[in-house]
Amino acid sequence: MISRRIITFSFKLPLSLISLAFSLPHISMETVSSFGDSPYELLLKALTLIPITHYVIGFMLVLWVLLYNFLEFHIVQDLFSGFRGQRVDLTFNSCSQLYHEVVSKCTLLHGRYMSTPWLSSPHLQTTFLRFFGRPPVFDYRRELLSMDDGGIVALDWLTRFDVMEKENKANDEAHQVSNMPIVVVIPGLTSDSDSVYIKHLTFYMAKRGWNVVVSNHRGLGGVPLNTDFFYNGGWTGDLRKVVKHIRSRSPGVPLFVVGTSLGANMMVKYLGEDGDNILIDGAAAVCCPWDLLLCDRFIGRNAVQRFYDKALGAGLKRYAKKHQQFFTRLSDWEGIEKARRVREFDTSGTCRVGKFDTADIYYRESSCVGYVERIKVPLLCISALDDPVCTREAVIWDECRANKNVILATTQHGGHLGYFDGMDAKGVWWVRAVDEFLTVLSSSTIIHKQNMMPDSLLVGPQKSLTDKDQDPYIHLVKKTENQIHHVDNKLLQTNKIFMERKIVSSDAAKGFEANSSSIDSFIFILKRFTDHF
Repeated sequence: MISRRIITFSFKLPLSLISLAFSLPHISMETVSSFGDSPYELLLKALTLIPITHYVIGFMLVLWVLLYNFLEFHIVQDLFSGFRGQRVDLTFNSCSQLYHEVVSKCTLLHGRYMSTPWLSSPHLQTTFLRFFGRPPVFDYRRELLSMDDGGIVALDWLTRFDVMEKENKANDEAHQVSNMPIVVVIPGLTSDSDSVYIKHLTFYMAKRGWNVVVSNHRGLGGVPLNTDFFYNGGWTGDLRKVVKHIRSRSPGVPLFVVGTSLGANMMVKYLGEDGDNILIDGAAAVCCPWDLLLCDRFIGRNAVQRFYDKALGAGLKRYAKKHQQFFTRLSDWEGIEKARRVREFDTSGTCRVGKFDTADIYYRESSCVGYVERIKVPLLCISALDDPVCTREAVIWDECRANKNVILATTQHGGHLGYFDGMDAKGVWWVRAVDEFLTVLSSSTIIHKQNMMPDSLLVGPQKSLTDKDQDPYIHLVKKTENQIHHVDNKLLQTNKIFMERKIVSSDAAKGFEANSSSIDSFIFILKRFTDHF
């Protein structure tokens, strides 16, 4: 009897609990309805009680997070690291003599790179370099070199004595210039000797005692296109001719080459093509694209990269408009005018002139990645992993481990050729790193083997339009006066307009240098910004 009561009670208890649970929502809804408001109305009233300043702060925080990720800022990471920067990662063969004798002595390559705090984004680094890079003020000495097909390449020279403040140079000091090491600089796409990063490199290395010469691409630097060919990313013929020309005039002087961006791709391809017959002692490749097809895919991947794609395409169109008669005759001019991307320009212009069937074929055949294993001279490669133009997916990690002559230095940040450091953003890290590497290399025992060139490779000096059997580094076309010195060739007269333009820009730059007030500096930066547009 007792057990039956217990069982009956146990069944009644759950039923009572269930009925109570179902009755609670009705009680709560009745309670809410007694106030005369719905839950959403109560929530809206609560939101109206929050001050408007809190909404503004919240909106700014959300906007900052979006921009922080969209523009790839790293100021927070730098803050947590104490603004010490990130270590430079080196990739090389463990048996590399180049590393043990040269790179191991380079303090910058074994240190850290810390970008300017207010430029803590690869896009800010790259944009600042383009518009506000504050290049040093100096004057080149120009030499015009004729190619085998009749084309003209402008060589702009800068020596240590060209950048000295005192004008009274001793004659014996001037003649020592021809015995200093020589560095040939290859600019990037649509860049020439007046580009900001090229000026930073040439000025710094000239101050350090180097003879620096910028080999401008065909049609750039104010030189007209007078043949049925213009440069492309895989063209190495002009660089080979320039190196032979300089080596034949200075056979016992250390000779190095520095390539930047697309110019680095051309230089690395040249090193691999010539192999053991190379005529230089060492090289450095900065922000090299390595695989042009991968970079083409990368640069059209998202909104930020497409911005760079359109900017580079606009630069190519400006280059084509300067030589409109040439491109109208040899390419699809209507397609060039409609081009918005680099690929579209290459399809209508580069492929037509260079005899490539498609843009993909041009990119595959012109990429330097397949030539790295054939390089026989010391090569330093510097790449930023956040480069917004040359993707990290194309970086040659395995090729550097396989070739004992190649050293790869990668940094977490730096942008495309930016690498500004210091609070004032006046220094460019990769410029100092390249100078240190070449300085140690020039005094090492490695390059002594490269100086022993076969006589068969040292042909006579190439035809120079400014050559009169005089010192090749002193008596060149001078661009600092109102008249051109040593003009004895009619082809030089065709570039008279260009020379006058260079003189005016040089004088204007000197005026800015003389007045160093903050207002004039701002006007100078604003003028550069408007000129680019």
